[in-house]
Amino acid sequence: MAIKTSKTKWRDVVLVCKKCQKKLDGGFGPNGDKTLKKALKKYLKPNDGKGRKAELAVIETACFDVCPKNAVVCVNAAEPKALLIVPVGADLFEVKARLRLDDGRRLKATLTVI
Repeated sequence: MAIKTSKTKWRDVVLVCKKCQKKLDGGFGPNGDKTLKKALKKYLKPNDGKGRKAELAVIETACFDVCPKNAVVCVNAAEPKALLIVPVGADLFEVKARLRLDDGRRLKATLTVI
Protein backbone atom coordinates (compact mmCIF):
# COMPACT_ATOMS: atom_id res chain seq x y z
CA MET A 1 0.00 0.00 0.00
CA ALA A 2 1.35 3.44 -0.93
CA ILE A 3 1.93 6.19 1.62
CA LYS A 4 -0.51 9.05 1.14
CA THR A 5 -0.62 12.61 2.43
CA SER A 6 -3.48 14.79 3.61
CA LYS A 7 -3.21 18.57 3.45
CA THR A 8 -4.04 20.88 6.34
CA LYS A 9 -4.20 24.63 6.83
CA TRP A 10 -2.58 24.34 10.26
CA ARG A 11 -0.22 27.18 11.08
CA ASP A 12 0.26 26.22 14.75
CA VAL A 13 -0.17 22.95 16.63
CA VAL A 14 -0.44 22.92 20.42
CA LEU A 15 -0.17 19.61 22.26
CA VAL A 16 -1.93 19.46 25.65
CA CYS A 17 -1.58 16.65 28.21
CA LYS A 18 -4.85 14.73 28.43
CA LYS A 19 -4.00 13.24 31.83
CA CYS A 20 -3.32 16.66 33.45
CA GLN A 21 -6.62 18.03 32.13
CA LYS A 22 -8.56 15.02 33.40
CA LYS A 23 -7.11 15.43 36.91
CA LEU A 24 -8.19 19.09 37.08
CA ASP A 25 -11.66 18.77 35.52
CA GLY A 26 -11.61 22.38 34.27
CA GLY A 27 -9.96 25.42 35.84
CA PHE A 28 -9.46 27.63 32.78
CA GLY A 29 -11.38 30.35 31.01
CA PRO A 30 -13.30 33.29 32.51
CA ASN A 31 -15.50 31.08 34.71
CA GLY A 32 -12.88 28.43 35.38
CA ASP A 33 -15.13 25.72 33.97
CA LYS A 34 -13.23 24.78 30.80
CA THR A 35 -10.28 22.53 30.09
CA LEU A 36 -7.15 24.23 28.77
CA LYS A 37 -7.85 22.80 25.31
CA LYS A 38 -11.36 24.25 25.16
CA ALA A 39 -10.30 27.57 26.69
CA LEU A 40 -7.46 28.02 24.17
CA LYS A 41 -9.73 27.19 21.25
CA LYS A 42 -12.40 29.62 22.44
CA TYR A 43 -9.94 32.37 23.35
CA LEU A 44 -7.96 32.19 20.13
CA LYS A 45 -11.21 31.96 18.15
CA PRO A 46 -10.19 29.91 15.14
CA ASN A 47 -13.17 31.08 13.06
CA ASP A 48 -11.49 29.83 9.93
CA GLY A 49 -12.81 26.28 10.26
CA LYS A 50 -12.48 23.08 12.20
CA GLY A 51 -10.21 20.09 11.98
CA ARG A 52 -7.81 20.16 9.05
CA LYS A 53 -9.32 23.44 7.78
CA ALA A 54 -8.43 25.39 10.92
CA GLU A 55 -5.22 27.41 11.23
CA LEU A 56 -4.75 26.30 14.85
CA ALA A 57 -4.87 22.73 16.10
CA VAL A 58 -5.08 22.11 19.85
CA ILE A 59 -4.60 18.38 20.31
CA GLU A 60 -4.76 16.28 23.46
CA THR A 61 -1.84 13.91 23.76
CA ALA A 62 -0.51 11.28 26.13
CA CYS A 63 1.35 12.17 29.32
CA PHE A 64 4.59 14.17 29.08
CA ASP A 65 5.77 12.57 32.38
CA VAL A 66 6.06 15.93 34.14
CA CYS A 67 2.80 15.65 36.14
CA PRO A 68 2.58 19.02 37.95
CA LYS A 69 0.02 19.62 40.70
CA ASN A 70 -2.85 21.99 39.81
CA ALA A 71 -1.43 22.64 36.34
CA VAL A 72 -1.48 21.34 32.77
CA VAL A 73 1.55 20.66 30.57
CA CYS A 74 1.41 21.87 26.98
CA VAL A 75 3.83 22.63 24.16
CA ASN A 76 3.88 24.37 20.82
CA ALA A 77 4.84 21.59 18.41
CA ALA A 78 7.07 24.03 16.51
CA GLU A 79 9.17 24.53 19.66
CA PRO A 80 9.36 21.13 21.38
CA LYS A 81 12.37 22.00 23.57
CA ALA A 82 10.26 23.94 26.11
CA LEU A 83 7.27 22.39 27.85
CA LEU A 84 4.92 24.97 29.34
CA ILE A 85 3.41 24.22 32.75
CA VAL A 86 0.18 26.22 32.94
CA PRO A 87 -1.31 26.65 36.45
CA VAL A 88 -5.06 26.62 37.02
CA GLY A 89 -6.61 30.02 36.32
CA ALA A 90 -3.66 31.27 34.26
CA ASP A 91 -4.20 34.28 32.02
CA LEU A 92 -4.82 32.91 28.52
CA PHE A 93 -3.17 35.97 26.97
CA GLU A 94 0.06 35.04 28.74
CA VAL A 95 -0.32 31.39 27.72
CA LYS A 96 -0.74 32.50 24.09
CA ALA A 97 2.36 34.68 24.34
CA ARG A 98 4.45 31.97 26.02
CA LEU A 99 3.43 29.43 23.36
CA ARG A 100 4.32 32.05 20.72
CA LEU A 101 0.99 31.76 18.98
CA ASP A 102 -0.21 34.44 16.60
CA ASP A 103 -3.98 34.64 16.25
CA GLY A 104 -3.95 37.76 14.10
CA ARG A 105 -4.90 40.08 16.95
CA ARG A 106 -2.76 42.89 18.19
CA LEU A 107 -0.63 42.30 21.27
CA LYS A 108 -1.08 44.46 24.34
CA ALA A 109 0.38 47.90 23.85
CA THR A 110 3.77 48.53 25.41
CA LEU A 111 4.66 51.79 27.08
CA THR A 112 7.33 53.94 25.52
CA VAL A 113 9.41 56.22 27.71
CA ILE A 114 10.08 59.60 26.08
